[in-house]
Amino acid sequence: MYEMKPEYYTGIDFIDEEHTRLFAIADEAYELLKNQFIPDKYDYIMNLIEELKDYTKYHFQHEEEYMNSIGYKKVLSHKVAHDDFIQKINEFDPDKVDKNPKDTLLELVDFLATWLVLHISKADKLIAEYKNTI
Repeated sequence: MYEMKPEYYTGIDFIDEEHTRLFAIADEAYELLKNQFIPDKYDYIMNLIEELKDYTKYHFQHEEEYMNSIGYKKVLSHKVAHDDFIQKINEFDPDKVDKNPKDTLLELVDFLATWLVLHISKADKLIAEYKNTI
């Protein structure tokens, strides 16, 4: 369901590859939400959240280093958006996950789908546009 579509590509290979992985994680969350054969999804959800924490830190650092290397002027505002994402992921409370895994998954899937598409379309594509002007 969630996948890296042609309209999300920036033309910066490593960013596009890393975005592809983020969409794959979003899709894993969606598939877990739909899976009726796993009665207790707590461990799966917590693993997805941990993977998101780890991978986004890696990706955001990589992207921010690249922005700095090309002299991108909006790196600070871009970093704020990244920090907001990390803060949101850190707000997923294990007790809440345990009490209501379905609502947690719905919230996670909705957040990821919305954030990834908007952030890539409105912020990350600007990096590529800037790169093409230098």
